[in-house]
Amino acid sequence: MSNSAPGRTRSWIMLLLAGGFEVGYALAVGGSEGFTRLTWSLVAVVFFLLTLWALSVALRAIDVGIGYAVWAGIGAVGAALLSPVVFNETLTAFQAMWLAVIIAGVVWLKLADRPREAPPAAAPTTFREVQGAGV
Repeated sequence: MSNSAPGRTRSWIMLLLAGGFEVGYALAVGGSEGFTRLTWSLVAVVFFLLTLWALSVALRAIDVGIGYAVWAGIGAVGAALLSPVVFNETLTAFQAMWLAVIIAGVVWLKLADRPREAPPAAAPTTFREVQGAGV
């Protein structure tokens, strides 16, 4: 896993993109009505492949547990917020409050993500290693 700052930033951007693709996938699956509508079904397949690709790229530098939680949170919140627009579903204030909790958790996970430091080099333990180290 890459721990460089630019690599981690690109990975988080890719994770956000994967989350956006996941929203598209969730909405397309809903629109496919059990994969009985061809156009929605094809869109779902495309978004499915895109979200898996983007997620796999993001997980090169982000821990799997954190990355998956953020990806799933983005997908869940995005689908819940956009489904009333796309499918004329309802979203209550109580539901919106709990979605805000998920959003706060996703933001907190990003803020808590710090690159790991490399472990210190092991000290020489044998006489020969000490001699070789020039000590």
